[in-house]
Amino acid sequence: MSLLENILKKVVLDKAIIEKKEQISALVYKIRLKSESIKTAEFTPGYFLRLGIGIGNDTISFKDKVRSYSVWNINKTEGYLDIAIATESKGIGAQWVTNCKEGDSVYFKWKKGNFLVDETATSYLMIGDLSALSHLYILNRNLSKNKQIESLIYSEKATNLFKDIDNSTPFNFYSLEQNTTTEILNLVKDIIPKMKGNKKVYIAGDSRVCIALNQYFKKELNWSTKQIKTKPFWNPNKKGLE
Repeated sequence: MSLLENILKKVVLDKAIIEKKEQISALVYKIRLKSESIKTAEFTPGYFLRLGIGIGNDTISFKDKVRSYSVWNINKTEGYLDIAIATESKGIGAQWVTNCKEGDSVYFKWKKGNFLVDETATSYLMIGDLSALSHLYILNRNLSKNKQIESLIYSEKATNLFKDIDNSTPFNFYSLEQNTTTEILNLVKDIIPKMKGNKKVYIAGDSRVCIALNQYFKKELNWSTKQIKTKPFWNPNKKGLE
Protein backbone atom coordinates (compact mmCIF):
# COMPACT_ATOMS: atom_id res chain seq x y z
CA MET A 1 0.00 0.00 0.00
CA SER A 2 1.40 3.41 -0.98
CA LEU A 3 2.07 6.29 1.40
CA LEU A 4 -0.73 8.29 -0.25
CA GLU A 5 -3.20 5.46 0.35
CA ASN A 6 -2.18 5.29 4.00
CA ILE A 7 -2.82 9.03 4.33
CA LEU A 8 -6.23 8.62 2.65
CA LYS A 9 -7.20 5.88 5.09
CA LYS A 10 -5.99 7.63 8.24
CA VAL A 11 -6.77 11.28 7.51
CA VAL A 12 -9.18 11.78 4.59
CA LEU A 13 -11.57 8.81 4.50
CA ASP A 14 -13.95 7.29 7.06
CA LYS A 15 -13.93 3.56 7.69
CA ALA A 16 -17.00 1.33 7.35
CA ILE A 17 -17.76 -2.37 7.50
CA ILE A 18 -19.81 -4.22 4.92
CA GLU A 19 -22.63 -5.42 7.17
CA LYS A 20 -24.81 -6.97 4.44
CA LYS A 21 -24.44 -7.92 0.79
CA GLU A 22 -27.43 -9.04 -1.24
CA GLN A 23 -28.01 -9.55 -4.96
CA ILE A 24 -31.33 -7.87 -5.71
CA SER A 25 -31.48 -8.33 -9.49
CA ALA A 26 -29.44 -10.08 -12.15
CA LEU A 27 -27.19 -7.00 -12.44
CA VAL A 28 -27.41 -5.27 -9.06
CA TYR A 29 -26.09 -5.81 -5.53
CA LYS A 30 -27.33 -4.04 -2.42
CA ILE A 31 -24.51 -3.22 0.00
CA ARG A 32 -25.05 -2.04 3.58
CA LEU A 33 -22.18 -0.11 5.14
CA LYS A 34 -21.98 0.44 8.88
CA SER A 35 -19.89 3.12 10.57
CA GLU A 36 -20.03 5.20 13.73
CA SER A 37 -19.30 8.28 11.61
CA ILE A 38 -22.63 7.85 9.80
CA LYS A 39 -24.45 8.64 13.06
CA THR A 40 -23.15 12.22 13.03
CA ALA A 41 -23.04 12.82 9.27
CA GLU A 42 -24.73 15.85 7.73
CA PHE A 43 -26.92 14.37 5.05
CA THR A 44 -29.32 15.60 2.38
CA PRO A 45 -31.09 13.10 0.10
CA GLY A 46 -29.12 13.08 -3.13
CA TYR A 47 -25.65 12.87 -1.58
CA PHE A 48 -23.11 10.43 -2.98
CA LEU A 49 -20.33 8.38 -1.43
CA ARG A 50 -16.82 8.34 -2.78
CA LEU A 51 -15.93 4.73 -2.04
CA GLY A 52 -12.29 3.59 -1.94
CA ILE A 53 -12.90 0.24 -3.59
CA GLY A 54 -9.30 -0.35 -4.63
CA ILE A 55 -7.30 0.87 -1.65
CA GLY A 56 -4.63 -1.69 -0.85
CA ASN A 57 -4.88 -3.34 -4.27
CA ASP A 58 -1.63 -2.54 -6.07
CA THR A 59 -2.90 -4.02 -9.35
CA ILE A 60 -5.36 -1.13 -9.76
CA SER A 61 -4.21 2.31 -10.94
CA PHE A 62 -4.73 5.12 -8.45
CA LYS A 63 -7.37 6.87 -10.58
CA ASP A 64 -9.47 3.68 -10.48
CA LYS A 65 -9.33 3.21 -6.73
CA VAL A 66 -12.28 5.53 -5.94
CA ARG A 67 -15.80 5.34 -7.35
CA SER A 68 -18.91 7.41 -6.53
CA TYR A 69 -22.21 5.77 -5.61
CA SER A 70 -25.60 7.20 -4.68
CA VAL A 71 -26.77 6.82 -1.10
CA TRP A 72 -29.97 4.83 -1.48
CA ASN A 73 -30.97 4.79 2.18
CA ILE A 74 -29.51 6.00 5.49
CA ASN A 75 -30.24 5.25 9.15
CA LYS A 76 -28.25 7.67 11.29
CA THR A 77 -29.64 6.26 14.54
CA GLU A 78 -28.15 2.82 13.87
CA GLY A 79 -25.22 4.15 11.85
CA TYR A 80 -25.67 2.48 8.48
CA LEU A 81 -26.42 3.32 4.86
CA ASP A 82 -27.33 1.32 1.77
CA ILE A 83 -26.03 1.63 -1.78
CA ALA A 84 -26.95 -0.24 -4.95
CA ILE A 85 -24.13 -1.17 -7.32
CA ALA A 86 -24.80 -2.38 -10.86
CA THR A 87 -22.44 -4.82 -12.57
CA GLU A 88 -23.63 -3.99 -16.09
CA SER A 89 -20.43 -2.10 -16.97
CA LYS A 90 -18.16 -4.97 -15.88
CA GLY A 91 -15.72 -2.27 -14.71
CA ILE A 92 -13.67 -1.88 -11.53
CA GLY A 93 -16.72 -1.21 -9.36
CA ALA A 94 -18.58 -4.20 -10.80
CA GLN A 95 -15.60 -6.46 -10.10
CA TRP A 96 -15.29 -5.14 -6.56
CA VAL A 97 -18.95 -5.60 -5.62
CA THR A 98 -18.99 -9.11 -7.09
CA ASN A 99 -16.00 -10.18 -4.97
CA CYS A 100 -16.47 -8.22 -1.73
CA LYS A 101 -17.68 -10.03 1.39
CA GLU A 102 -19.65 -9.22 4.50
CA GLY A 103 -17.24 -8.14 7.21
CA ASP A 104 -14.80 -6.48 4.79
CA SER A 105 -13.57 -2.97 5.61
CA VAL A 106 -14.04 -0.13 3.15
CA TYR A 107 -13.19 3.57 3.18
CA PHE A 108 -15.43 6.42 2.07
CA LYS A 109 -15.98 10.15 1.90
CA TRP A 110 -19.16 12.16 1.34
CA LYS A 111 -19.78 13.94 -1.97
CA LYS A 112 -22.61 16.46 -1.92
CA GLY A 113 -23.18 17.61 -5.52
CA ASN A 114 -26.30 19.41 -6.78
CA PHE A 115 -28.56 16.50 -7.73
CA LEU A 116 -30.50 16.83 -4.49
CA VAL A 117 -34.09 16.65 -3.31
CA ASP A 118 -35.95 19.87 -4.10
CA GLU A 119 -39.42 20.61 -2.73
CA THR A 120 -40.12 23.73 -4.81
CA ALA A 121 -42.28 22.10 -7.52
CA THR A 122 -45.82 20.76 -7.59
CA SER A 123 -45.16 17.90 -10.01
CA TYR A 124 -42.03 15.93 -10.85
CA LEU A 125 -40.82 13.70 -13.65
CA MET A 126 -38.10 11.16 -12.81
CA ILE A 127 -36.16 9.83 -15.81
CA GLY A 128 -33.27 7.40 -15.53
CA ASP A 129 -31.72 4.02 -16.23
CA LEU A 130 -30.47 1.24 -13.95
CA SER A 131 -27.47 3.29 -12.79
CA ALA A 132 -29.72 6.08 -11.51
CA LEU A 133 -32.56 4.10 -9.96
CA SER A 134 -31.45 4.10 -6.31
CA HIS A 135 -30.76 7.83 -6.48
CA LEU A 136 -34.19 8.61 -7.88
CA TYR A 137 -35.76 6.35 -5.25
CA ILE A 138 -34.33 8.30 -2.32
CA LEU A 139 -35.35 11.61 -3.89
CA ASN A 140 -38.89 10.31 -4.39
CA ARG A 141 -39.16 9.03 -0.81
CA ASN A 142 -38.14 12.41 0.56
CA LEU A 143 -40.59 14.52 -1.40
CA SER A 144 -43.81 15.51 0.35
CA LYS A 145 -46.68 13.05 -0.10
CA ASN A 146 -48.82 15.68 -1.80
CA LYS A 147 -46.40 16.00 -4.75
CA GLN A 148 -47.35 14.56 -8.14
CA ILE A 149 -44.68 12.08 -9.29
CA GLU A 150 -44.40 10.84 -12.87
CA SER A 151 -41.62 8.47 -13.94
CA LEU A 152 -39.80 6.84 -16.82
CA ILE A 153 -37.23 4.28 -15.64
CA TYR A 154 -35.74 2.01 -18.26
CA SER A 155 -33.36 -0.88 -18.89
CA GLU A 156 -32.86 -3.31 -21.77
CA LYS A 157 -34.62 -5.84 -19.53
CA ALA A 158 -37.10 -4.41 -17.05
CA THR A 159 -36.33 -7.39 -14.79
CA ASN A 160 -32.87 -5.89 -14.22
CA LEU A 161 -34.55 -3.05 -12.34
CA PHE A 162 -35.26 -3.46 -8.63
CA LYS A 163 -37.76 -2.42 -5.97
CA ASP A 164 -37.16 0.43 -3.55
CA ILE A 165 -35.67 -0.15 -0.11
CA ASP A 166 -39.16 -0.53 1.42
CA ASN A 167 -40.09 -3.13 -1.24
CA SER A 168 -42.36 -0.67 -3.05
CA THR A 169 -42.42 0.01 -6.81
CA PRO A 170 -43.39 3.69 -7.12
CA PHE A 171 -41.94 4.13 -10.63
CA ASN A 172 -42.99 2.99 -14.09
CA PHE A 173 -40.49 0.56 -15.63
CA TYR A 174 -39.82 0.23 -19.37
CA SER A 175 -37.81 -2.24 -21.45
CA LEU A 176 -35.72 0.05 -23.66
CA GLU A 177 -32.24 -0.19 -25.11
CA GLN A 178 -29.57 2.24 -23.90
CA ASN A 179 -29.51 5.61 -25.68
CA THR A 180 -32.93 5.14 -27.25
CA THR A 181 -33.47 8.89 -27.11
CA THR A 182 -36.26 8.97 -29.70
CA GLU A 183 -38.36 6.39 -27.81
CA ILE A 184 -37.73 8.14 -24.51
CA LEU A 185 -38.75 11.50 -25.98
CA ASN A 186 -41.97 10.01 -27.35
CA LEU A 187 -42.83 8.69 -23.87
CA VAL A 188 -41.94 12.03 -22.29
CA LYS A 189 -44.30 13.82 -24.68
CA ASP A 190 -47.13 11.61 -23.42
CA ILE A 191 -46.28 12.29 -19.78
CA ILE A 192 -45.77 16.07 -19.76
CA PRO A 193 -49.46 16.97 -20.35
CA LYS A 194 -50.36 15.05 -17.18
CA MET A 195 -48.14 17.23 -15.01
CA LYS A 196 -49.78 20.03 -13.05
CA GLY A 197 -48.63 23.28 -11.47
CA ASN A 198 -44.94 24.14 -11.17
CA LYS A 199 -43.01 21.33 -12.87
CA LYS A 200 -39.54 19.87 -12.37
CA VAL A 201 -37.66 17.04 -14.08
CA TYR A 202 -34.79 14.90 -12.80
CA ILE A 203 -32.78 13.28 -15.62
CA ALA A 204 -30.00 10.81 -14.76
CA GLY A 205 -27.96 7.95 -16.17
CA ASP A 206 -26.52 7.72 -19.70
CA SER A 207 -24.85 11.06 -20.52
CA ARG A 208 -26.10 10.93 -24.12
CA VAL A 209 -29.71 10.73 -22.94
CA CYS A 210 -29.11 13.44 -20.33
CA ILE A 211 -27.78 15.85 -22.96
CA ALA A 212 -30.58 15.18 -25.45
CA LEU A 213 -33.36 15.51 -22.87
CA ASN A 214 -31.82 18.59 -21.30
CA GLN A 215 -31.88 20.27 -24.72
CA TYR A 216 -35.46 19.17 -25.33
CA PHE A 217 -36.77 20.61 -22.07
CA LYS A 218 -34.85 23.86 -22.58
CA LYS A 219 -35.35 24.50 -26.28
CA GLU A 220 -38.60 22.73 -27.12
CA LEU A 221 -40.55 23.19 -23.89
CA ASN A 222 -38.80 26.42 -22.78
CA TRP A 223 -38.37 25.18 -19.23
CA SER A 224 -36.02 27.25 -17.08
CA THR A 225 -32.73 25.82 -15.82
CA LYS A 226 -34.23 25.75 -12.30
CA GLN A 227 -36.84 23.26 -13.49
CA ILE A 228 -34.28 20.81 -14.93
CA LYS A 229 -31.91 18.75 -12.81
CA THR A 230 -29.48 16.57 -14.79
CA LYS A 231 -26.84 14.10 -13.65
CA PRO A 232 -24.87 11.94 -16.12
CA PHE A 233 -23.85 8.82 -14.19
CA TRP A 234 -21.90 7.25 -17.02
CA ASN A 235 -20.73 7.57 -20.63
CA PRO A 236 -19.90 4.57 -22.85
CA ASN A 237 -16.85 6.39 -24.22
CA LYS A 238 -15.38 7.39 -20.87
CA LYS A 239 -14.08 5.52 -17.85
CA GLY A 240 -15.14 6.30 -14.31
CA LEU A 241 -17.64 9.04 -15.12
CA GLU A 242 -19.58 9.92 -11.97
